[in-house]
Amino acid sequence: MKTQSKYLLVLFFVASLLGCKKDFLNQAPESSLTDVNFWKTESDLKQGVNGAYSSLRGLGTFSFWLFGEMRSDNTTFQYNAPQRGQENREQVDQFLANSANTLIQDFWRDTYTSIFRCNDVIDHVEGIPMSAAAKTQAIGEVKFLRAFHYFNLVRQFGGVPLRLEVTKSPTDAPSQGRATAEAVYNQIIADLNEAANTLPDASAYPATEKGRVSKGSANALLGEVYMTQKKFAEALTALRKVTGYSLMPTYASIFLTTNKNNAESIFEIQYYSTAGTNLSSNFMYQFAPFNSGTIVTQDPGTNLSFTSGWNTPTTDLISAYETGDQRKDVSLAQGFTGTAGFVAVPYIKKYNQGFVQPGQTNVNFPVIRYADVMLMIAECLNEQAFATSGEAFNLLNAIRTRAGLPAKTSGNPIAALNVNSQNAFREAIYQERKVELAFENHRWFDLVRTGKAVEIMNAHGQKEIAKSPSQFPIGAYVLTPNKILLPIPQREVILDNLTQNPQ
Repeated sequence: MKTQSKYLLVLFFVASLLGCKKDFLNQAPESSLTDVNFWKTESDLKQGVNGAYSSLRGLGTFSFWLFGEMRSDNTTFQYNAPQRGQENREQVDQFLANSANTLIQDFWRDTYTSIFRCNDVIDHVEGIPMSAAAKTQAIGEVKFLRAFHYFNLVRQFGGVPLRLEVTKSPTDAPSQGRATAEAVYNQIIADLNEAANTLPDASAYPATEKGRVSKGSANALLGEVYMTQKKFAEALTALRKVTGYSLMPTYASIFLTTNKNNAESIFEIQYYSTAGTNLSSNFMYQFAPFNSGTIVTQDPGTNLSFTSGWNTPTTDLISAYETGDQRKDVSLAQGFTGTAGFVAVPYIKKYNQGFVQPGQTNVNFPVIRYADVMLMIAECLNEQAFATSGEAFNLLNAIRTRAGLPAKTSGNPIAALNVNSQNAFREAIYQERKVELAFENHRWFDLVRTGKAVEIMNAHGQKEIAKSPSQFPIGAYVLTPNKILLPIPQREVILDNLTQNPQ
């Protein structure tokens, strides 16, 4: 019964492919499709590929920031005393989540649903009459997406089941168990290399197809994968291939809805708000203080409740900005002014770009920007050998200059700007990534890959607890090496006979 139930769940996933309308940004769901009447034409294949992209939307509006940003020292949550019932979210932030946490289960399920959609395209592409070039591109797109999802899984859970084929019968439903982390990384790298070799450059897409992954997307993600493995030479080789992009002139211009898929954008999750579709984003509502009414969102048609007050900027992050850093005001506010005066509850401004319909925005979510690539290249160069001047400093300072900050140099008479060793340059890069990429779901992964998670998060936790000791349960914000990885959802441990992560 267990395997049959899992197979039926997989069959349900097939029915969730997306239909194709006027352009790539405007794709509406078509839930009546099945393998019986689908996968016949090139149009069907395009719908299948779009279905693989569509999985990003739900993960992007919740799981990605919950597990990628709120586990870090960048954000926390606004404690909502009158409305309890969201403890599952709080437990993630406080390192108290266990294998029964439903949000971890949702993250796992939704990610494997996304992987299933990628596998479904790969399984059917050869049987569809269409050009070889179109087939190659479709495979490249979904292999990038599959690699992206496995990269998220392996960083959050360690070794996970590698599902690379479509489940077609109940006997196929059980996995082969947890693959090693090394095996998962090898598959990610293989998928990304194939994607990088077959996908077009971003500039080759027509206007209606902007937002699809490209050769630059694959090489940028491949570089990050190698950096996570501390293979800096291989990472640098991949990152050098990310060409055709440039920094936007101002930090604020990156996130405007009028600048979607701009010159700095390498990969972003696409959202679109129009009547009759469910393709919109809602970040500003979730990140607004729950007691701010319509002041923050400026949307009189949407009431805020327990679904607001999340991903709240911490004092650690607010204090990390240097005086004069223009990114601070773009990224966050330290409170709002209500009828009774100023209310000191910070919130994210970066995605507060207005609404299209009540409760709906069309703000995209940046996953990889060229600024990220520049900082990764600088880090790789420094890891190979520190140089007192040259490309690594130039890349770092190009980011700082745009932010309105003075350059950091070796031998600078101002102590805060003096970077005179390899370790000092590391710290300069980590600092720049913290504020440049704030609220873009990089911070937790940066802390883990640099080996700083336990030290920084325990210190951060003590500061949070000191603000209101009675608010926090026993054991909150105590991060041990075992808790860096999330627990495997207990449902999966039982149904798929998986080994649990030590907690």
